[in-house]
Amino acid sequence: MRIVVMGSGGVGGYFGARLAQAGNQVSFIARGKHLEALRSRGLTVKSALGDLQLAVSAYEDPREAGAADVVMFAVKLWDTEGAAERIKPLGGFVIPFQNGVESIERLGRVLGRERVMGGSAYIATRIAAPGVIEHTGTMERLRFGAVRPEQRPAAQAFLGACKAARINAELAEDIVAVNWEKFVFLVAVSSTTTLARVPLGVVRADPDLRWMFERCMRETWALGRKRGVALADDFVDKQMAFLDTLPAEMRASMLHDLEAGNRIEAPWLCGAVARMSAEAGLEAPVNRAVYAALKPFVNGSAGKAA
Repeated sequence: MRIVVMGSGGVGGYFGARLAQAGNQVSFIARGKHLEALRSRGLTVKSALGDLQLAVSAYEDPREAGAADVVMFAVKLWDTEGAAERIKPLGGFVIPFQNGVESIERLGRVLGRERVMGGSAYIATRIAAPGVIEHTGTMERLRFGAVRPEQRPAAQAFLGACKAARINAELAEDIVAVNWEKFVFLVAVSSTTTLARVPLGVVRADPDLRWMFERCMRETWALGRKRGVALADDFVDKQMAFLDTLPAEMRASMLHDLEAGNRIEAPWLCGAVARMSAEAGLEAPVNRAVYAALKPFVNGSAGKAA
């Protein structure tokens, strides 16, 4: 397949590398020192599932990549609309592998809803150095699906490409529900590890942080149910059990961004729960408090309040 990776950070870089290694025509869109490294030294992945190093096609302007069958859209949430404008000329279908639950609507407004599918990525990765993607643990999974009937053949073709690349991938019948399932858990992971500046092992071992983790999930779960999303009654209980199976060293990408002094995605995670809950007539005091505490860091280093 002709695949363009829009946003070649941890998620896009890792899965794009696996797809390229399997023989797909993959183009990586990046910028700055990361782009320079991809062009001069290629892309390196460090993973317990197998390291790799390969020469790649990397561009700053998406138009240089040419037409695409599928665009893997993995930019940070604050960059969504701007990046969507840049990929307009590429054609093909767009699958957002972003955090949050508003990407389908946001991209649809720019690109047209007929081009936008839905997707969720499950992996702990980061850019360890320009051109180098580091994968923590062994969890790696893509779930995606059509939101309109005419998108199904393309979704099936992309699934085939992922399977051939030995990526743990599956088609979802209700991708909106899948995105919310990830959102409920991710809001808790990102909120607790980022606010406390500690990895997941510390969060789950500390009674107060573990309480905060569960409350973040329960508020987000209640919001999803209020909006008509099919979230199971015992979903939070099962996710608390899943929490105990994850690598102790796992950290949210938002914590990596905070520690690097970069912008963080809080307005679209805990902040979105607070905002959407207020709109729905619900209380979300824990998510609102987390967002208030992280708000001074939204635009980067402390002191640059949103």
